[in-house]
Amino acid sequence: MTEPINNENKGRKLTGVVVSDKMKKTVVVAIDRLRRHPKYKKYYKITKRFKAHDENNIYRLGNKVIIQETKPMSKDKRWVVVGKV
Repeated sequence: MTEPINNENKGRKLTGVVVSDKMKKTVVVAIDRLRRHPKYKKYYKITKRFKAHDENNIYRLGNKVIIQETKPMSKDKRWVVVGKV
């Protein structure tokens, strides 16, 4: 009846670049994506910034990382850094 919980497949995974590492155990990751305007059919870039948990403070500014959705850790932090790309 009791099965081990597999945490690898829980939540979305996104790839982005660390744009700030000034907080303790937290990095800000910028995710870029292209959208297409429905009427004019032109592509434009949208940048979204997520605060992600970095337990050991090993990721620095400019690193390309993978983040995964997790349970809320604070008011703004709902992502955890899984690894470096």
